Amino acid sequence: MKNTKNFTLTAMFLAIMILLAVTPLGFIPIGPINATTMHIPVIVASIVLGPRLGAFLGGTFGVISMIRSTFIPTPLSFVFSPFIPVIGTDQGSWKALIIALIPRILIGVVPYFVYKGIQKLTKNKVSPLSLFLAGIAGSLTNTVLVMNLIYFLFQQDYAQVIGSNINAVYSAILAVIFTSGVPEAIVAGLVTAAVSTVLLRMMR
Repeated sequence: MKNTKNFTLTAMFLAIMILLAVTPLGFIPIGPINATTMHIPVIVASIVLGPRLGAFLGGTFGVISMIRSTFIPTPLSFVFSPFIPVIGTDQGSWKALIIALIPRILIGVVPYFVYKGIQKLTKNKVSPLSLFLAGIAGSLTNTVLVMNLIYFLFQQDYAQVIGSNINAVYSAILAVIFTSGVPEAIVAGLVTAAVSTVLLRMMR
């Protein structure tokens, strides 16, 4: 029975992710980057289904992101797809795979352990606050890791895209994290708390 529920919910989360990916709701252009809602089903899945299925769905998010960056390119697509040439070259970089996949896989892992850690502190009570904080942690995992990996792996290329001096690149990275990543995390926390509360009751 549990396996059937897990399979059904996994299929549901996959369907939601595909729906978000093929509509403007999944990737919302903000300057040179895209804000996303694709991470929210992964966060909820991590809490409800556990880190293994969460990591699988996170990896799926990463693959979808890579495919989208390849076929619907933006100025920053080269940091998410190894098939898009890096600025000033005629070939892509394998480093794009790290950015596309690693943070997204961790979105499916971090919220579970944040939620379970808070549960232990609150003696196994399922509270909206613990779910909200787990949602924020999952979202920030994505934003903070993606933006910092861009800085460490594509610093000069990112500077060219945003038209900034290389010494000011990290300031631009922080600006994205705070202006886009923090609101994104709050929304993810609220949705995670609302949806996960219902699904956890169903699973019981």
